[in-house]
Order: sequence, then C-alpha cells, then structure tokens
Amino acid sequence: MKTLRRLWHSNRIALIGFVIAALAVAFFAVRMLAFTIYFADPAHRLGPIMGWMTPGMVARTRHLPPEAVAEALGLDPAAPRRKTLGEIAAERGVPLEVLIEPLQSLLERP
Repeated sequence: MKTLRRLWHSNRIALIGFVIAALAVAFFAVRMLAFTIYFADPAHRLGPIMGWMTPGMVARTRHLPPEAVAEALGLDPAAPRRKTLGEIAAERGVPLEVLIEPLQSLLERP
C-alpha cells in the first residue's frame, strides 16, 4: 500500500495510464474468452442464413462454390455480389424465405 501511495504522489499520470491499460487488457481478455467459449459450439458457428448476408459470405461460410450459390439465386456468376440477400429479395419483390429456399436445398445436398 505504501508503494501505491508513493507512486500516486510521484507518478500520478503514469499510474492512471497503467490502470487504464490494465483494465482494457482485462476487458478484451474476458471478451475473447467469452467469444471463444461461445463459438466452440458448432451450433453457434453456422447459424441460419439471414437477410443481411451476401451471397459471397454464404458461399465462404458454408464452403460452397460461389458459382453454385449464384446459380441457386439466379444471379450472373460474373457480376459482383455485394448486395445482401434482403436487398436481392426486395428488388425481386419476393419474401426472403423464398430466396433462401434454394440455398437451403443446396446445403442439404451431399
């Protein structure tokens, strides 16, 4: 306790900086541990296909060829796929579930 009091009086700014840095390290360490435990469960790694996902993301996370995903969605394989599935469904005027059905059937194939 004497050392802490001495540091507070002689190096106040350095001590405050050290405490802030230590709290930041502790925060990120706990956060990393929580994410590691959460994503260790395979059910959390591959959640359902959602509207915010892009066709490229679906292809990468599900280990599918991008051409097969583009074909299942009826997209031009050469065109850039930066639109989300929700945007594609809105452009076509169809519910998102209708757009996701071919992707689900693509995933169920052996």
